[in-house]
Amino acid sequence: MRIAVTGSSGLIGSALVRSLRSDGHEVVRYVRREPAAGDEARWDPKRGYLDPAGLEGCAAVVHLAGAGVGDRRWSAAYKREIRDSRVLGTAAVVRALGGLDHPPGVFVSGSAVGYYGDTGDRPVDERAPAGEGFLPSVCVEWEAAASPAAGLGVRTVLARTGLVIAPDGGAWGRMFPLFRAGLGGRLGDGRQYWPYISLHDHVAALRHLIDTPQLSGPVNLTAPEPLTNREITAAMGRVLHRPTPFPVPAFALRLALGEFSQDVLQSQRVRPARLLESGFVFEHPGIDGAIRAALAGRSR
Repeated sequence: MRIAVTGSSGLIGSALVRSLRSDGHEVVRYVRREPAAGDEARWDPKRGYLDPAGLEGCAAVVHLAGAGVGDRRWSAAYKREIRDSRVLGTAAVVRALGGLDHPPGVFVSGSAVGYYGDTGDRPVDERAPAGEGFLPSVCVEWEAAASPAAGLGVRTVLARTGLVIAPDGGAWGRMFPLFRAGLGGRLGDGRQYWPYISLHDHVAALRHLIDTPQLSGPVNLTAPEPLTNREITAAMGRVLHRPTPFPVPAFALRLALGEFSQDVLQSQRVRPARLLESGFVFEHPGIDGAIRAALAGRSR
């Protein structure tokens, strides 16, 4: 199978490419520079351009590109970059799909559980409405940019990603060194729910979305049961055999992270109802196994 991937150099994209290639699939990696290898194709999300030649003959397109939400403090300019990198990039992919004589059978477009906003203790699945705030509004626009692909006859799946547990990259990439040094601790009061997923299971879930014809629309990519930050902190200490004595007060997070601290402190009790209903089986449904898999470098 020939599959095109944007965001192929990121944490999830690079793991997905490795997984697909290990099973003999041909992968076209979209890059924002001049292509330097035969498996690369050019795109420029800010200008709304994607080379359609890379899509020719593809059975699937997986779109994972977007500026890191936690990479920088949220200035007005960086919030625009977060939004534009997702909305404009997605629109560019869909526009290129619309120009093909033979579009792919499936388009898996990235999204995030940030769609739901702060849900408190209330469990939510894909039937829940969008929340309020910056990240929910970005997710709504992001998904709206992907939706025209369905009108082209392409099965369109919106992969709402949770917090991916991996040793380098994302939130856990910052947490592991602190916990290894014995400096880890809960954030705020620790009662906020975190919808986590192992990198291995995330890659397997993306491949499940590609291969499962009945799935379209939003699908949550999270472990079966989210845990509180307090529970996750305890698990990190347990698996790494380190104390977790240093809670980070909410006011300190606000000083250090600015507006992004709201995302760190909010609670998202998100469940992957559609993924489970479709028969997907998690290899690491529990937090301890997911953390151990990350430490072992397992992504598929």
